[in-house]
Parts: sequence; structure tokens; C-alpha cells
Amino acid sequence: MLRYFSVIIGNYWYFLWGLEIGSIFALSISIIIIFTNSIHRMNLILIAEEGERKLIEKYLPDCRWEVLVTGVGAVNVIRALRDLPRDTHILNIGYAGSADFEIGTLVEVSEVRLNHPNCKYDEPVQALAPCEAESAEPAECGGVPSLFPIADRRAVCYTNSDFVLQSDYRDCVFDMELAYIAAMGFERVSALKVVSDNLSLHTYHQTTNGVQ
Repeated sequence: MLRYFSVIIGNYWYFLWGLEIGSIFALSISIIIIFTNSIHRMNLILIAEEGERKLIEKYLPDCRWEVLVTGVGAVNVIRALRDLPRDTHILNIGYAGSADFEIGTLVEVSEVRLNHPNCKYDEPVQALAPCEAESAEPAECGGVPSLFPIADRRAVCYTNSDFVLQSDYRDCVFDMELAYIAAMGFERVSALKVVSDNLSLHTYHQTTNGVQ
């Protein structure tokens, strides 16, 4: 009887040892998976038009993230982004109008909403990730201590289906893509907007040097 009892106790300790080894192995595998995913995760800068590449050169000169030109408006955004992995980290940079911000102001977008002035229901509000240096791997951004520039201010962006020529909204910016980008379910979306005009199509074209 004592012999069988000793065998049971011995097997029990082997069982605990196996659990410990198994836990360490499982933890190691988890760490490897997380590390591998972080390496292979895509980081993208989105611009609506080719002419906005100069904003990347000005504000993100050391960043080596891939750049994707989506095209203007909702349909182009959906077509450009629909097949991307949803763990992709997105930075949208581009021009935006504003009723009262000075032209050239760099705005970090805190949240984005659709803008349908004639609708009587509440539009969805989507909070954006902050533009922080720690959101990007230094190796992919030239080893610089700060990936994103410090914006002049933070504000809401209203996304519209057409160019905004008049609005009572103040302390905000207007674009034609960001709400649709944010609605597609990516893991992290941040946005920087440069004020191109005060709701003037003529000034917009002057500021952007002919970006259509």
C-alpha cells in the first residue's frame, strides 16, 4: 500500500511540474505571437490625393511608413481600404477647411463625425487615437524620438460628402474622408489636418497649388 501511495505522490509532483513547464511554454508562445504580430502589423499613412504628399515631407520627414492614396470621398476610401488587415495602424494626414482656424494651422483630430446639416438625428461620433510618438516603432520611423509633430490645436473633424462653403460650426475642421476611414474598424486611427481655407474653394486651390 505504501508503495502505491508513493507512486501516486510521485506522479502528482510530475503532474504539477508538467503544468509549470506547460505554462511557461504557453507563455513563451504567446510572447512570440504578440512580438511577431507587432513586427508584421501594417502602419499606413493615408492621403486623399497625391498633392498631399508634401504634407508628409513637411510634418513627417523621417517616417518610413507606407503611404496609400485613397482618392477623395467615401466610395474611394471604402474601395482602397476594404481588404486591409484590421490591425493596421492608420495615420490620415491631409488638408481640411475651417470656418475660423487660421490657414496653415496644424490640427490633431480628437474625434470625427459625419456632417449632414439637414438631418434631424444624432450623427455617430468616433473618437480617434492621439498622435503620440509611442504609437509607432522607432525602427520604422528613422529612430527619431517623436514620430508625430506637435499640433497647434486639437479639434473635431466633420466629414462631408461635398466641399463645405458655409457652416455655423466653429472650432472644427471639415474634410471628405476621415469619418469613413474611422468607421472601417481599424485597430488605431489618428489624424492630422492642415487648414487649407476658410470655406473657400478658390483659397483651397491656391493653398494646395492646384490639388484637384
